[in-house]
Amino acid sequence: MPPITKELTVGQVAERAGVAVSALHFYERQGLIHSRRTTGNQRRYRRDTLRRVSFIRISQRVGIPLARIRDALDQLPENRTPTRSDWAAVSAQWRDELDARITQLIRLRDDLTGCIGCGCLSLDTCVLSNPDDELASTGPGPRRLMVDSFKGED
Repeated sequence: MPPITKELTVGQVAERAGVAVSALHFYERQGLIHSRRTTGNQRRYRRDTLRRVSFIRISQRVGIPLARIRDALDQLPENRTPTRSDWAAVSAQWRDELDARITQLIRLRDDLTGCIGCGCLSLDTCVLSNPDDELASTGPGPRRLMVDSFKGED
């Protein structure tokens, strides 16, 4: 087994994090992770980059936009590996948003259950029906499926 080094190559990070090298390059262009360049112009990443990439992937999976992920990562210390409490503080900022997303998903699941196979033959009782676009004044999008307390960002 090779010795553990303080820095990892792009290939090592990609393999350990389970992402493509191109994803790492993209994350770096977006300011989500950082590398230094060797005299041969090769990227080298600190070991804590593995945690950052994992955080990015999990955050994306639950629908957090990249800009919000970048803002969260910018709050982490650069001079040391982030601690458990550092990560907890960052992820706690999203708790209300994630709770709203969960509520929205449950509502979507429950409302669509009776609608998926109906073919909209029951417009009088359909929970998704919006005759004459009555809900246009409340905002864009599928208003009956949206949770009012959730303010998503792109």
